[in-house]
Amino acid sequence: MWFILSLVTIMFWGGSDLFSKMGSDSTDKYSHWKIVVAVGTVMGLHATFELLTGTKFYPVDFIKYSPAIICYVSSMILGYVGLRYIMLSVSSPICNSSGALACVLLMVVLKEFPENPLQYVGLVLVCVGVVALAILEQKKDKEARERLSEEEKKKYSKGFIAVMFPIFYCIIDALGTFVDGYLLGDYEGMPAKIEETAGLIAYELTFLLMAVFAFIYVVVIRREKISFSGEKPKIAAAVCETAGQVAYTYAIAANSVVAAPMISTYCVFSLIWARILLKEKLTKAQYLVLAIALAGILILGDFYA
Repeated sequence: MWFILSLVTIMFWGGSDLFSKMGSDSTDKYSHWKIVVAVGTVMGLHATFELLTGTKFYPVDFIKYSPAIICYVSSMILGYVGLRYIMLSVSSPICNSSGALACVLLMVVLKEFPENPLQYVGLVLVCVGVVALAILEQKKDKEARERLSEEEKKKYSKGFIAVMFPIFYCIIDALGTFVDGYLLGDYEGMPAKIEETAGLIAYELTFLLMAVFAFIYVVVIRREKISFSGEKPKIAAAVCETAGQVAYTYAIAANSVVAAPMISTYCVFSLIWARILLKEKLTKAQYLVLAIALAGILILGDFYA
């Protein structure tokens, strides 16, 4: 089941990646907080649905799952802020390298390894696909910036500072995935693990609280308007983010060491979303990257079957 759930996560988070960028506005300094409002609202609705349908959840679950929550919430906010200053083509591959980093942490610290040696081939292909995309898109980004007007170049004038956002996201998110694998897994000598749905609800309610704070800050304190009818990309990103988070939680609980780097390919699949929804043309090199990533996923899927 972890393989199917990983695929679902990839597709939804690829969409979230695309819609988040579409909903980000470099001229709106509250844009990232508005995305937090949208994501927190949708996650809160899902958590409420789970509670109303009888899912068991206790206040202590917040404490048990707090290390993962702190990492995930911090990394997501950093990611949303960074989207205001850096192109998605650069930020996404850097952010998604967290899956490979988390895989290394799980193997080194928890001694969790793939079951079959050939799965390493799949993991390598997946990671190569993500890194290759980063190289291709950074080159494309540099060429695109050279064609920008002086006013547009100001948006990317803080290049070094901007790139630090996805780097910090990568590190913190990798720690979150590592902690997730530990808390949701079943390792000798650890306290009773937290149930997947309970951890998910704790995370979603935390993000709902963040959304409330963000709404108060933007609307009440700063007196900015939020028009939900005019924020369709942010709402679409929120729906995709929530759906992906649900699938991700169960995938990581089932097989964190393989699922984590596999899920990181959602940055590659955001190309597919861009091709379908935005009609963007892909180069031969980009199609090659897609083929490499898909080959890695198919190898992992073969052992799943």
